[in-house]
Amino acid sequence: MTVKIPGPIRDQQLTRAMASLREIAQALSAAWDLDTTLDLIARRTALVMQVDSCSIYLIEADGDTLRLRASTKLSKHAVGRGMLHMGEGLTGWSAQHDQAVAVRDAQADPRFKFVPGTRERGLRSLLAVPLVTKNRVIGAMNVQTFELHDFSADDVELLALIGDLAAGALDRAILYDKMNRQIVELTTLAKVSEAVTSPLYLDDMLDLVVEMAAKVMGAPVCSLRLLDDARGELVVHSARDTQPAYWSKSTVAGDDTLTERVIRDKKPVAIYDIRSEPNTSASELIRKEQLVSMLSVPLSVRERVIGVLNCYTGQPHNFSPEQIALFSTLANQTALAIENARLVTNAAVVREMHHRIKNNLQTVAMLLRMQASDGAALTAQDVLHISVNRILSIAAVHEILSEEGFRLVDVKDVAERIASLVAQNMLRPDLRINIQVEGEAIVLPSKPATSLALVINELLQNAIEHAFVGREHGRVCISLGHNQHGFVVEVSDDGVGLPNGRPSSSLGLEIVETLVREDLRGKLDFRSSPDGTQVIVNLPHTLAEISNP
Repeated sequence: MTVKIPGPIRDQQLTRAMASLREIAQALSAAWDLDTTLDLIARRTALVMQVDSCSIYLIEADGDTLRLRASTKLSKHAVGRGMLHMGEGLTGWSAQHDQAVAVRDAQADPRFKFVPGTRERGLRSLLAVPLVTKNRVIGAMNVQTFELHDFSADDVELLALIGDLAAGALDRAILYDKMNRQIVELTTLAKVSEAVTSPLYLDDMLDLVVEMAAKVMGAPVCSLRLLDDARGELVVHSARDTQPAYWSKSTVAGDDTLTERVIRDKKPVAIYDIRSEPNTSASELIRKEQLVSMLSVPLSVRERVIGVLNCYTGQPHNFSPEQIALFSTLANQTALAIENARLVTNAAVVREMHHRIKNNLQTVAMLLRMQASDGAALTAQDVLHISVNRILSIAAVHEILSEEGFRLVDVKDVAERIASLVAQNMLRPDLRINIQVEGEAIVLPSKPATSLALVINELLQNAIEHAFVGREHGRVCISLGHNQHGFVVEVSDDGVGLPNGRPSSSLGLEIVETLVREDLRGKLDFRSSPDGTQVIVNLPHTLAEISNP
């Protein structure tokens, strides 16, 4: 656009205008980032032009959309959301024709258009000029007044001069923001590469990736879902959002047309307005968070989709090819890391199971050797019955491991299962015993948990066999807890007590003493009276730190 030098105006007005232009130029020279530059231009222009509102629209990457990026009077909610197409409204007309336009009663002009959500109905007069730099239109700016106003030729020329200054500053700020964004993107890619190759746990690594993905995309909401082949569902593994309750839900892939499309086609899907899409898994979140645009890319490994990475924006956004490529790169790196983590985990599980089987077989062999060398007069059936119950106690530990994970075991849960097994297999038909488990949870690695399970089993069987001679009913309590020195496990009964207050030698007692002393590094204490017997096992806190060999 060719700007003519202003015509004759009064010296005072010229002086004020030149001072204002100099002030704007100096302020713009100190501004670098786009948002700061936009805000500064809008505020200073409204002050210089002595108008009620100044608004700035910038052209999007598609070359057809003008997005409201700054305003001194229009609704703040509309900034970043309000938009016009090129040629639409007086401001769009100015940008399309590279020409200033001034209208006394803007709403009466057939070219005028209200931008939804801007609350501009009270503004009457309008002057708009294009923002041009290097013979390229990058947007348009307008000023508006509440009272009807005739914009003079001097007003038009002054705003045109401000527009020329603003266009150069905005072009520089756009380039500055683009360079900063590229730096952030490269830094993010480097951090993701570092994260996916670091010894982080998988969940920690996924949380880090999602956090960085949201940051680099400028998205308030981002989620990562992985396919559960067994259930045919997409399960949320990590999410960045203010609605954690929403992400606790899993999503059936077949019920989500967008996700289904991403998985089926193995290609990214970008949606400009997701609110108009049916059957979206995030419909509840979209409503609560007022989300608009969405980008979903597949997590692919060797042509196989293992999940999806999604991001949502709070304002309409056309995802550029560069943004889609960046998001896809993050997804591909993450998918490879997930696959590698799974391979490592599977190998660790195999090694863990091998060690467990070996340890358990050694424990069973030790118990059978001790039973074989025992001189007690037991029938083969009794020996088999006792041995089976010991093996079932070991199995109780590994049943919990198979349900909860392969690292730690809640011994209280094990004790409850052992109590049930002993009640079913060891009680005499004429004996009614109430077996209770109470107290706190004691969480241990599998090896010490197995040894403690055998101790509880032996003490419980011993109580049932010897504590209630001549009685038809009784009570046994297994209590678990902590003290300042470590863990405490107590097996007590209300039976006849120990003869002479001390336990007689038996294979069961030998097993208990061996396991407590050698495997558990603990101490054993017996307390007996005519009202019953207490067997107290004290174990160190360091037992919880023992790793499985």
